[in-house]
Amino acid sequence: MKKKILTLILCAGVTIGAYAQDTQKSELQQKAEAAQTVPAARYTYIRAYEDYVAKGKLQQGIECGTKAAALYSKDGLHKEAFEFLRNLDQTINAKNPNNAAALHYLVTKERLAMYMKFRKPDSAKEQLSQMETQVNQVSDEKLKNDFLYQKAIYFYSFGLNAQGDAVFKEMASKLTASKEYDKVDAVYKQLIANGRRSNNASMVAQSYNNYLAWKDSVNALKHADEIAALKKQIADNEAAIEEKDSSLTTRWVFIVGLLVLAGALTAALVVGAVILLRFILVNRKQKKTIQLANDSNALKSKFISNISAQLDPTLQKLDATKPEVKALIDFSAHIQQLSELENSDVETELEEVQIPTFCQGLMEQIRPKVKRDVNLKIEAPKMSMEMNKEYVSHILLHLLNNAAEYTPEGGTIWLEYKKRSAHTHQFLVADTGCGIPEEKREDIFKPFLEIRDLTTGDGLGLPICKQMALKMNGDLDIDSEFTRGTRFVLELHA
Repeated sequence: MKKKILTLILCAGVTIGAYAQDTQKSELQQKAEAAQTVPAARYTYIRAYEDYVAKGKLQQGIECGTKAAALYSKDGLHKEAFEFLRNLDQTINAKNPNNAAALHYLVTKERLAMYMKFRKPDSAKEQLSQMETQVNQVSDEKLKNDFLYQKAIYFYSFGLNAQGDAVFKEMASKLTASKEYDKVDAVYKQLIANGRRSNNASMVAQSYNNYLAWKDSVNALKHADEIAALKKQIADNEAAIEEKDSSLTTRWVFIVGLLVLAGALTAALVVGAVILLRFILVNRKQKKTIQLANDSNALKSKFISNISAQLDPTLQKLDATKPEVKALIDFSAHIQQLSELENSDVETELEEVQIPTFCQGLMEQIRPKVKRDVNLKIEAPKMSMEMNKEYVSHILLHLLNNAAEYTPEGGTIWLEYKKRSAHTHQFLVADTGCGIPEEKREDIFKPFLEIRDLTTGDGLGLPICKQMALKMNGDLDIDSEFTRGTRFVLELHA
């Protein structure tokens, strides 16, 4: 899953800029925006929220917190999302900032979005009422415009198109009267986009018709403004010319100048149209190229899987006691396993597992492989959880075997379990080995990046573990903040 997680909570280009404490994003927030999976982004947004609050930057903290709640909802963890939003309100009340109403507005707006998603009009209306109370406590036109937009979205979402049109026209009229045409244009486009994302055909059609009508009226206003401005400019210039020199020659120079200006503007419009047309053509070509690349990648994956399956009977006839032959057999098996994981949509089966017993059993399996005086530590509370025992065992044993190989004499290997929330669990495997260079960390989960001597390993172990984690609706990553060696984090959602 590629990132696009960061485009949440944009409301028609209307932001609460008057209450921003610091426009510079923290490293944790940037990492959350760059995350490639929903669980990783949510986990990092929560850490960014906690970090901002600890530093007294409540505005940025609440913004990151609402994004984390939206990602809980995106993953179907609605109970956790509402619980987290309640925690945000409690944090605001505890800190009691000057802009508390504006911050509560952000939290209430996220609840409104969730209730509209659940198609609960009464609950959504209650949130809308709270937002109106909150916005009336703040002297900020941008926040009031945002409320009008949310109110219109509410009416459109539940089929109340007439009320939605009235509210939306009120907001558009306010912005149009202040000649903020670009903002109104952005609002209409965002409204249409929201309707498409929610599959609300009525909302899309109504919004598009209103947008066309507004566009025509604005074009007329713009032309009238331009004509008035030109008339004023001509009158001013004529008065100046008349004042300095009433000769006919000077007047003709002025007229010629206006004609040249008109010609230059016409040429600029033509060039702009050519550039726009070229951009559209290039964009279509890029979309086609991406589609072809995706199709090619699927065919490549199937081709590799078929080759592995066809080679397997022949490889099984060779002498498996030879290191080279065993390496080829293992490589073929790993390719087949990775291909099946990437192309399989089968849900994993869960079973109840006692955490301390499970962790102890894994550690005992690697004990004969560790070097002298290596300390094996387990930190696991007495509790149980439902998991895919086969996949989790495979991942943790692979990580522990790697730790045993790279941890020197006298070092330490840890296996920890942590429960992050009601449905979020983490296993952490750490060692005091030489660590993984930072420039190689982004590539260790990607297969087939380099030519290797297969007798020393095929490099598919971690990619297979990564795919297993994703199949369990989790993730596997390196903890970049651990500096004493290497620490992997396996996050699972029960």
